Amino acid sequence: MDQVEPARDLARLLLAESIPRRWFHSQGVGRKAESVAHLLGDDGSALVAAAWLHDVGYAPDLVVTGMHQLDGARYLRDVAHADDLICRLVAHHSCAFIEARNRGLSDQLADEFAPVEGLASHAITYADMTTTPDGEPTEVELRLAEILARYGDGNLVAESIREASPLIINSVRVIMAALGES
Repeated sequence: MDQVEPARDLARLLLAESIPRRWFHSQGVGRKAESVAHLLGDDGSALVAAAWLHDVGYAPDLVVTGMHQLDGARYLRDVAHADDLICRLVAHHSCAFIEARNRGLSDQLADEFAPVEGLASHAITYADMTTTPDGEPTEVELRLAEILARYGDGNLVAESIREASPLIINSVRVIMAALGES
């Protein structure tokens, strides 16, 4: 069963009107994931679906903990009944374990959603962190700088991204190497 079209439709429903810039970003992340999905074989469809859905936890009606990765994954699991791999990719995208630790949510994240290892984890981070808030391709270093500037010094998200930056850059490099673009 194709997971991508329903994922795209759900992301549109949750984001397009309430937070259109997140919708633009999600569209770009979905496109970027499509460009690398072939690297994952049978898991490519789950990657693309998760890319479309990765930021649904920002939707105003879904915010519970304030950690969009966890809030989105819970919604996808409990309400949308999404595939386990999709939920896990959303829960852990872009080094979410660091933000979870900084928010005191590490145990909840780890207990509810097993981390995803290998290329799938690198690929969702690559797609997210090489796409601007407006959905355009960008370099990872520029994306990281944009996040830090948007949130500002001392903000928990900014500090988590600062800490995660070496891991994020590594994920991008892993996917670029797999694509032969290193």
